[in-house]
Amino acid sequence: MKKTVYIRFTLILLIVGFMLAVQYNTVRDPETRDTRDVWAIRQELAKEKELHSELLSEVRVLEETIGKYENMMSDSPEIALNDTVNKLKKDIGLEEFIGPGLTIVVEPSLESIAVGQVISEISPDLLIRFVNDVNSFKAKAVEVDGKRIIYSSAIRDVNGKTTVNNLAVRSAPFKIRIGTSSFEDAKKMYNQLVASAIGDDFFIDNLRLKIGEPETSIRISAYDQSISKQFLLEVPGGE
Repeated sequence: MKKTVYIRFTLILLIVGFMLAVQYNTVRDPETRDTRDVWAIRQELAKEKELHSELLSEVRVLEETIGKYENMMSDSPEIALNDTVNKLKKDIGLEEFIGPGLTIVVEPSLESIAVGQVISEISPDLLIRFVNDVNSFKAKAVEVDGKRIIYSSAIRDVNGKTTVNNLAVRSAPFKIRIGTSSFEDAKKMYNQLVASAIGDDFFIDNLRLKIGEPETSIRISAYDQSISKQFLLEVPGGE
């Protein structure tokens, strides 16, 4: 009888202790409240809507591509395949880009010239950050000092020289060309670069970004080196 009483008493204490622990944890770590004001929430909502619109546009383009490919497949599979290959080459930078965009000149800052300061080359870290910024602004094609940037391009320091695709980038001044999908995107790219803080980082390195006005047509050379196919396997015919 006493043993049963002890067991019940122990169970009650365990339940009470568990409830106290839960209550203590709730009081100690209250649920975080969203303290943003209405305008901050509206801005976040606007960004999400813009992203949603971009995704819908991409889905629409892919659906049109699939429909076009299916129609062409019924008439001529070879033409459909060549069309797809050419589009992929253009998308990854294996073909020349001709379209809207803007040209940027990287040149020594006026202050460094005035005091006769030695201008160092652009650093790989700064160039990588710049390329990442313009890609986040929806750049269609990027060329640095005549060197086309693609998905596999390497920007690194080689024996004290900044290189792109294993080719040295000359000392300032040199040009960076950015291609966009439309002239409206080019104007948006221009405004984003003007408002960006990336220019301050160039100024710290005694360099200046001279951002040209949006153009309806610029020419960006194609990637002219071989592409590694290390992870690609050829599928035997008929499979």
